[in-house]
Amino acid sequence: MPRTCIINSPYVAKFKVGVVGCGNVGATAAYAMLIEGTPSEIVLYDLDYKRAHGLELDFEHSLSFVDYTKITSTKELDGLHDCDMIVITAGARQKKGETRLDLITKNREIFKQIIPKIAKVAPNSILVIVSNPVDVLTYEAIKLSRFPEHRVFGTGTMLDTARFQFHISEKLCISPKSIDAYVLGEHGDTSFPVYSSANVAGKPIMDFEGFDQKAADETYQKTKDAAYRIIHDMGFTCYSIGMVIKEIMVHITHNSRVALPLSVMLHDYYDHSDVCLSVPCILDSEGIAEVITVPLDEKEQEMLAKSVETLKGYQ
Repeated sequence: MPRTCIINSPYVAKFKVGVVGCGNVGATAAYAMLIEGTPSEIVLYDLDYKRAHGLELDFEHSLSFVDYTKITSTKELDGLHDCDMIVITAGARQKKGETRLDLITKNREIFKQIIPKIAKVAPNSILVIVSNPVDVLTYEAIKLSRFPEHRVFGTGTMLDTARFQFHISEKLCISPKSIDAYVLGEHGDTSFPVYSSANVAGKPIMDFEGFDQKAADETYQKTKDAAYRIIHDMGFTCYSIGMVIKEIMVHITHNSRVALPLSVMLHDYYDHSDVCLSVPCILDSEGIAEVITVPLDEKEQEMLAKSVETLKGYQ
């Protein structure tokens, strides 16, 4: 029987992460987390076990260059037992010409098969939904898992926001890290930019020289078109969303209480309830600690209502 070597120490923090779906996004997210070094164990599950097992072997061959992380592949969802955080990337991916909402029927059926089983084997885990359409599937995952809502959320517009900050930074010639601006609503075609409160060090974005309404429109259009352009060129997106997942994992383990735009269930948010979409939230080690009601001008409130109406049509 082969020997299993596990490094145990009372001084090593234990944080077990499961990745469900080892396609481009799941594999990239797992790789980003492995390089970052926080998880004590990463469990890889895919319906095609050979893919998960191959990824396990490939990761193990990199352990000479990173902090030790136990890598496991599993044929069954039972292998996710005791996971602290489970990243759900399983499902059909967006193809050229498709919107994220086009994926609903296929991916909803997949969720009906896997989410109740995951909830049973890892009842104390935090579920991070990445599969598209992420807002609709986050809503499904909350209902199917019967978990407290704070422990089920989607990556939502966290990536849209990062893209938005980058394109604004190009216009202003300032680091994206210094751009305080959000994209909220659906992670999809009805997302919207919040320019009314966008700023750099407290100075409104629209007060910067050369950044007028035309520049604002161009910046958001680039953000909105980004996924379609990448899919056109590469066939898929994976690297930036992999970084998003890694960041979420780090903030949970560090109890960061950082504000992020994540897809969560709304309760009387500008009079909207019973729908999942992205608004700024405080993330800590328990999941969503608080949902922040940010100031929105009249136009932004109308765009929020449009996102809600669109998504409720698919629930």
